[in-house]
Amino acid sequence: MVESFLRYISYEKRYSQHTLKSYQNDLNQFEHFAQEKFNISSLTEATQLMIRSWVLSLMDQGISSRSVNRKIASLKSFFKFLLKREVILKDPTQKIKSLKVKKELPGFANEQEFSEFLDRLVFENSLEGKTEQVILELLYGTGIRLSELIGLRISDFKPSESTIKVLGKRNKERIIPVSRSLNELLKNLITEKNHVFSHDQDSFLIVNKDGGQAYPMMIYRIVKKYLNQVPSLDKKSPHALRHTFATHLLNKGADLNAVKDLLGHSSLAATQVYTHNSLEKLKSVFDQAHPKA
Repeated sequence: MVESFLRYISYEKRYSQHTLKSYQNDLNQFEHFAQEKFNISSLTEATQLMIRSWVLSLMDQGISSRSVNRKIASLKSFFKFLLKREVILKDPTQKIKSLKVKKELPGFANEQEFSEFLDRLVFENSLEGKTEQVILELLYGTGIRLSELIGLRISDFKPSESTIKVLGKRNKERIIPVSRSLNELLKNLITEKNHVFSHDQDSFLIVNKDGGQAYPMMIYRIVKKYLNQVPSLDKKSPHALRHTFATHLLNKGADLNAVKDLLGHSSLAATQVYTHNSLEKLKSVFDQAHPKA
């Protein structure tokens, strides 16, 4: 039945080969465990007790909660497949819950260090140099996502209003203000880009050396090249600049709802993770100001 399931997720669900391999490994691991400990001859005999026992054994081996949850998800998909095809009458994973995963706080750059880093950067006076500068300034200055940056078109930028229009998750549009300096950088980039490639208003704002749409790895390489100069940042990624944008705003007293709208979050819960980072700022203020600190 495992082979039938793998064919199903390969041809009907069109999962990647990497995902197929992960599912196969997870199912094989559970089958080996259940055969050794419970002497079953087929996965169709698996019970809730067997699965719980396997999960506990994985935790005893020190496997992370995130990895265990992925394995649980593999079993859930497999037994749901068997139930749908009436190979089994009851899904043994129905009451198996995922483990709680400790949320990692987003990494962000030290405010003073990052400000000094931006001030000392020098870029080539060319399309490539101007593109790299705009990428960094846009990610930090607006907090947009990597996919949103790549999808920006020249027509999304309104220089007279100092705004950009961003198409976010679930095709939700939002308008984000840009600073006066970033507004000038964007105008200069568009002028240079039109001079080199003669593109129209509907063309992409950020392009590669050939004038085509930018791609994730290109942005990652550019961002990492510069962020390697920022010691306080653990992760040198576009998303780290989004985290830095949000944290610096909150540290300066920005309203949480306003930051939520700027980031394009659908609920405050997603934005509130940044308040944990800002607690360090609050503690500092408390230590300096409170008489009993």
